[in-house]
Amino acid sequence: MAIADSWSSATGAINTVLASEANRIGADVHKQILHTSPWIDLIKKATFPDGMGYQLTSLIYERAIPTIATDGAAEAGNADWIDVGTANATGNSFGDAKIQGLQPLKDAMHVQADPSTGTTYVSIAKLLKEYTMKRISIESPRISLEDLRFAAHRGEQLKAVTDLLASSSKHIWENRNRSEFERLAGNIVLCESTGTTIKTTCDVDGVSPAPAFDARNITEVNIENTTNATETTNVSESIVNVSNAILDKVYFNLIRKGAGTGAYGRENGRPVFGLVCSSEASYQLQTEAGFRDDIRYNSAKVSDLIAPLGIEKSFRGFYHLIDDLAPRFTIDNDGAATAVSPYTLNVGVVTMNNNYDTADYEAAYVIHPDVFHSLIPAPFSVGGGIKFDPVTYSGDFKWTNILNAADNPDGAIGYFRGVLASASKPIKTDFGYVLLFKRNSTTPAA
Repeated sequence: MAIADSWSSATGAINTVLASEANRIGADVHKQILHTSPWIDLIKKATFPDGMGYQLTSLIYERAIPTIATDGAAEAGNADWIDVGTANATGNSFGDAKIQGLQPLKDAMHVQADPSTGTTYVSIAKLLKEYTMKRISIESPRISLEDLRFAAHRGEQLKAVTDLLASSSKHIWENRNRSEFERLAGNIVLCESTGTTIKTTCDVDGVSPAPAFDARNITEVNIENTTNATETTNVSESIVNVSNAILDKVYFNLIRKGAGTGAYGRENGRPVFGLVCSSEASYQLQTEAGFRDDIRYNSAKVSDLIAPLGIEKSFRGFYHLIDDLAPRFTIDNDGAATAVSPYTLNVGVVTMNNNYDTADYEAAYVIHPDVFHSLIPAPFSVGGGIKFDPVTYSGDFKWTNILNAADNPDGAIGYFRGVLASASKPIKTDFGYVLLFKRNSTTPAA
């Protein structure tokens, strides 16, 4: 079996991709695989609706609390209770004046002269968030079938090729889901030595006023201008390592937003949320001074959704979901963040990137199943006896052999092709948090 140099044409020079000399290859064919992460299993998936175009709108109802203000502008006391009957006088007298009458009851059950008396209002607020379909295709190199008969252990080698394509598809989905969560999350937490706050808006160069972090990736944020320590000229002077104190702030913030209903589990009646972080960040949190006993005495049952991921316990209200490909960044003096990939690619060979190991800044995510859903199109069908070769849009690969009078007259050259497509439907984006911290700092954020 051989492949063409060009990925878009079968006319390039053919170079053998599968070893063909049996006396130089052992019977076992091995392959390298990429690391897996929780981003595949924990993002809810649904079907993108057919016949409604490529761009849709998500309708979100905001939280509501009662108020005596008719316009819902301020809480100003959320309930004004009034007496149904006349108040009893002191003493033990049963005169007519002390008997509850019907008129106060009528007044209480009808609109008062002052609408704010005895009436509580609930103001309903709605948000519209647009989302659109995006797609990507994955193709193998062009493969010549003429050389297939001469390839050693061709069945095993073909299986290795298709497995690598599937691994590449999984890698793309992990990066897609992680990036989309980061973009759609409504909160960013820059872990600082003092005064760390949960921010819903962030500084972007040339944009005023500061936009919401919702629909914003870290690389679009001016970190320097978004920190609390405005007197610093270098972001490294204010950002420190992640800490349990910061996660406590996030936890109680989630509770007050009502996010506990959809949490991944419960412990002692309290919600347990998901924290996606690297092994190093998880170790930092679990060995932070003053918090180690939380591991020793924690034996709560893990939820059925989390258990298959290998999680055996929670820690201070969070399941630590390990993502050892957690995004890392460098940040320049102007506050611009640049992502550092864990891998480098050279002529198809994947190697570890040493710059990833030395990058100072890292991101962790407090995730919730209702932040967004990934909508994938269903295979296309119109009925009426009309048939199409369906595409699954989830990364299934098919052998494609396109006849061409000049380039492929005998159908002897083909390739594997898979198509991925999804739309990220934003829902309760304010349940999502992105934490940026300095991973090699010895100071915990406060």
